[in-house]
Amino acid sequence: MQMKQGNITLKKSLGQHFLRDENICRKIVAALMEHPFDQLLEVGPGAGALTKHLLAIPNIQFRAVEIDSEKVNFLEETFPQLAGKIIEQDFLAMERPFGGKFTLTGNFPYNISSQILFRVLEWKSEVECMVGMFQKEVAQRVVSREGSKAYGVLSVLVQAFFDVDYLFEVHEQCFQPPPKVKSAVIRLLPRKEPILARSEKDFFLLVKTAFNQRRKTLRNAARGLFGEVELQSEIFNKRAEQLTVGQFAALSFKMKPAAVIKMNDA
Repeated sequence: MQMKQGNITLKKSLGQHFLRDENICRKIVAALMEHPFDQLLEVGPGAGALTKHLLAIPNIQFRAVEIDSEKVNFLEETFPQLAGKIIEQDFLAMERPFGGKFTLTGNFPYNISSQILFRVLEWKSEVECMVGMFQKEVAQRVVSREGSKAYGVLSVLVQAFFDVDYLFEVHEQCFQPPPKVKSAVIRLLPRKEPILARSEKDFFLLVKTAFNQRRKTLRNAARGLFGEVELQSEIFNKRAEQLTVGQFAALSFKMKPAAVIKMNDA
C-alpha cells in the first residue's frame, strides 16, 4: 500500500510514518547532545524532518542510511549538504558506517524494530549512544525489568550491554500518516560494567531458550542446557521472567560445555 504525501510516496511495506512535529525533533536532538559525539548515523531519514536538525549540529561527521531510492533523491534535492552523506542501503545489511565509535539515531521503521536492536547489539563495541523512536510496546519491552510481563529476550539482551532510559512518548498525530500504535523514544548507553557471562554465545542461548517456553519453570524450559546436579538448584524453580540480567549471566557459567549441548541437539 502506498499513499502520496507532497512530493514523496509513503510506502507501508517499509513501515514509513514520517515525523512532522518540530518539537519532537528538537527533543530528540537535545537527548543526543547530552552525550557528545563526533560521528552520527541516522537510520531511515525519510522526508528529512529530523535530518534537518541533525545537519545543524556543528563539528560532526554525519551520515544517513535510507533504503528507498525515491527518498534518497528527495533528500539530496531538498538538502544539498547531504551530498555524499547518504548510504542507499538496507540498514540491516550494511557494513559499519564509520571507523571507531559512533552515535545512532532515527525514527526507526516499526516493522523491523527488534532487528534494529539486535543490529545495535552486533555493533555494541562501537555504538556509544543510541536515541531512537520505537513503537511504544517495543520501547517498553526494552526497558522492562524482571517480574514484568513485557520482560523478555529483548529486555535481557539489551540491558546486558546497555543502560536504557525511557525518555518520552510521542502522540500519533505527530506523524504523517498517523500510525495505529503509540510511539516512544528511548536511549541506550553502554554499561560501564558489562555483565560477566561465560561467553556471549552461551548467554544468548540461555536467554533465548529460557524465554522460548516462558510459562514453564527454568528447570523445564532450559533442561537441555544443564546437568542434573545443577538443575537441583533453587533458582530453577523460577520462570525466565523472574530472573535478573545478572542471574542469567551467572547461570551461564553452570551450563554444560557447548560441545555437549551441540551433541545433544544433533
